[in-house]
Amino acid sequence: MRFLIVRTEIRAAAEGDLVAAWTGGRRLRDEQTSPELRRQTVHAEDRDAAMLLARALSTVGAVRSGRQRVKVLPLPDQFPATARRWDREGSLGPGRPVHPT
Repeated sequence: MRFLIVRTEIRAAAEGDLVAAWTGGRRLRDEQTSPELRRQTVHAEDRDAAMLLARALSTVGAVRSGRQRVKVLPLPDQFPATARRWDREGSLGPGRPVHPT
């Protein structure tokens, strides 16, 4: 399995937002709707390599001081079949060049 290692900025939350999220039973941060700003991304082919890279990125001063964080995200092994399929014109899709045959 492949992994994506990401170093991101941590968004500050106001105290009122914390209280509202706690009492309302909702999440304070939702990465699906508003992801944190990415500072650096690295790919790894296996979990051991991903953890080694994450430890290395964790030595950055901004991560150690709590302004940034490091995330290790698993990636699917295969892309959808449609991502590799060529259309009739031989291009990879709209806006991509036609490869010579």
